Amino acid sequence: MMATRAKKPRRPILKKPSNPSLRDPVGVYCRVRPLSRPDQECCIEVISDTTVQMHPPDGYRIFRNGEYRETQYSFKEVFGTLVVQKKVFDVVAKPLVEDLIRGKNGLLFTYGVTGSGKTHTMTGSPGDGGLLPRCLDMIFNSIGPFQAKRFVFKLDDKNGVDVQCEVDALLERQKRDVMPVPKPTPGKRQIDPEIADMINVQDQCKVEEVDEDNVYCVFVSYIEIYNNYIYDLLEEAPFDPIKPKPPQSKILREDQNHNMYVTGCTEVEVKSTEEAFEVFWRGQKKRRIANTQLNRESSRSHSVFIIKLAQAPLDADGDKVLQEKEQITLSQLSLVDLAGSERTNRTKAEGNRLREAGNINQSLMTLRTCIEVLRENQMYGLNKMVPYRDSKLTHLFKNYFDGEGKVRMIVCVNPKAEDYEESLQVMRFAEMTQEVEVARPVDRPLCGLTPGRRFRNQAFQEELSRKLEMRGGPVDAETEEQSVLETILQNFPPLPTCELLDINDDQTLPKLIEVLEKRHKLRQMLIKEFSKAVLTFKTVLQEFDCSVASKENYIKGRLSEKEKTIAGQKTEIERLEKKIKTLEYKIEILEKTATIYEEDKRNLQQELESKSQKLQRQASDKRRLEARFQGMVAETTMKWEKECERRVAAKQLEMQNKLWVKDEKLKQLKAIVTEPKNDKPERPSRERDREKPVQRSVSPSPVPNAPPVRLRHRRSRSAGERWVDHKPPSNLPTETVMQPHVPHAITVAAASEKALAKCDKYMLTHQELASDGEIETKLIKGDVFKTRGGGQAVQFTDIETLKQESPTGRKRRSSPSNPDPPEDAAESEWTDVETRCSVAVEMRAGSALGPGYEHHAQPKRRKP
Repeated sequence: MMATRAKKPRRPILKKPSNPSLRDPVGVYCRVRPLSRPDQECCIEVISDTTVQMHPPDGYRIFRNGEYRETQYSFKEVFGTLVVQKKVFDVVAKPLVEDLIRGKNGLLFTYGVTGSGKTHTMTGSPGDGGLLPRCLDMIFNSIGPFQAKRFVFKLDDKNGVDVQCEVDALLERQKRDVMPVPKPTPGKRQIDPEIADMINVQDQCKVEEVDEDNVYCVFVSYIEIYNNYIYDLLEEAPFDPIKPKPPQSKILREDQNHNMYVTGCTEVEVKSTEEAFEVFWRGQKKRRIANTQLNRESSRSHSVFIIKLAQAPLDADGDKVLQEKEQITLSQLSLVDLAGSERTNRTKAEGNRLREAGNINQSLMTLRTCIEVLRENQMYGLNKMVPYRDSKLTHLFKNYFDGEGKVRMIVCVNPKAEDYEESLQVMRFAEMTQEVEVARPVDRPLCGLTPGRRFRNQAFQEELSRKLEMRGGPVDAETEEQSVLETILQNFPPLPTCELLDINDDQTLPKLIEVLEKRHKLRQMLIKEFSKAVLTFKTVLQEFDCSVASKENYIKGRLSEKEKTIAGQKTEIERLEKKIKTLEYKIEILEKTATIYEEDKRNLQQELESKSQKLQRQASDKRRLEARFQGMVAETTMKWEKECERRVAAKQLEMQNKLWVKDEKLKQLKAIVTEPKNDKPERPSRERDREKPVQRSVSPSPVPNAPPVRLRHRRSRSAGERWVDHKPPSNLPTETVMQPHVPHAITVAAASEKALAKCDKYMLTHQELASDGEIETKLIKGDVFKTRGGGQAVQFTDIETLKQESPTGRKRRSSPSNPDPPEDAAESEWTDVETRCSVAVEMRAGSALGPGYEHHAQPKRRKP
């Protein structure tokens, strides 16, 4: 199967019944109705003769958390949209009719959603009869020449049947013939054209092996279960125009054979397909139907059409029916058209329609509950009580599931998308029903009489008629009497006139006497001939009896031999049946084991495919990573080469700056040494310098009239971009000459994702104490980019360092030969030294993804 359904847990091992060969599972078939419009969305697809696949319609995933599952369901056979009624009948209903004629019970019902085609499958349409008319036609085609006369079989009030003698049956027929409203004879019945089209089946299907030594009789009844009440659809209520009486509900009872039946139900004896279907159609007109949102003629009740077949053997002469009740066999076939399950929010039912829908759904739910309990009892060996009595529908079917017979169900589904959820529930119920087993019906016992009695009696009658014809006698008794009378009248001399007109007439009487004497002689002669004919006929009969007796003895001898042979064959058959049962049990075990192994094999194959796909994905990911790493290695190598070159250049620049600073220092020292010494200013003491804190001023000299020095801002290299300037509240303002200035920046005191979302650059100001006790400020820069989850991330690429140094450490000491230098020399030492700013740019890697650089701003201040 190719279903994407989740893996099912392994089913528990079923507990075997005591005799599994005598039980059959419920046969479940599926029939798919064609779509009413070609543009409708379809959610059911027939993928094989036994499997259908259901897939949710478009938009269904929205209400199921995005799930999209395709499920498959298997049945005994699936009938697609193009399958005709004859195919359905041959597969499903024909075996049930064959069992009915062999004396076995059967149940066939259609189940499905409203508008899925149940009534069409059961009844059919004009020109295309359904299962019911085809079953009736097959029954009467099979038993037509062997039917008993009317009222030979008579049903009693306890679901039994009796056989009446010919006299009682004749009186019953005469009583019916003289009724005030006589029923038309079958030959003269005017059939509705619509009914004639439905029962006009050209197949002439019949059962081949019919017991010809039996006589048969068919009874039909038609009931409906409406709002959990049983009503007789064939009951003729008395007509009362003033106060019409509503139909009375019927009661269910159980007979001595534990079969359920409806008390007081009308059962009609029928002799032909036309008559039986006319009875059905008369009841069908009384069935309750209504117009709903889903179906214009929706069945509001469950209908049950019951066909009872009574059969009894002929006597030893093959002429009359045996009067023994034990020899009568009564079998029954129930054809059930269930009402459709429906949801009231779709049908918009109100009032009576809502009540009807509730009762329909309740009865179907009870049917499902009974099936579930039966399945659990059979699978796990439980003894739970099956709630048959909770509904009239299940109570009526009780003897089929607990007794003997065959049960067949046709699941009708409509593939349109609107019925997806209801069809899903129907499929699950049908799948569960297939696991319920019903006891197989046993064959009826033989009557013990010689077979072929009917045809032997017919052959005897034909031979007797032929002998009589050879001897010149007529076949019919009435014709024989008439011909003998005519012959006698022709041979007798005619009588003369007996009228006496004269007293002296002497000729009339002698002539009459003479004629009478001749007639007497002729009569005596005819009597003698008749006596001779009787003796001859007796002799012929004796000879015939002797030949028949000899033939019977010969036949009895042959029969005894055949019986011995049959007994040996029965013993061999029993041995073979036991062997077959053992082999069937082994085959069943092997089939279940093979099913388990196949399921494990499919699971392992799926797991292997998923593992191989995972390995392929890992290999492809590995190849991508290798290519990416190779590119990164090449890029990193190139970047490090460039950075080495930049570092070498930076070192060279730094050395040049140091040389320049030394040269400047030497020039200053030289100027100081060569400068003439005038009045020496007072040199400030070291103690006073220690007591007075150093003023961090950006002014180059302490001259009071000199203008203040304005802080210079160094423009960032990324001035044209949008920045986030992150300055924590703990930062202290420094008086460094070179200060960073970033235009179009958003200044924040704490990291803000909202600010990061508006910018593409990030700068963090960080301060710490250097080794010389001065504050060192670092500007850490990075790029802002969006993440897959919708957030913001920062990748650091650069670090700038702002550092200031105090020039107090560069004071010149006085020489020991001159401990008190002049004040003007000290003044020149502090005033002539100019502030220089040595900027060394050191290039280094700011992060793992890009190089960085560092600026050192080292301003020098004059001594005040």
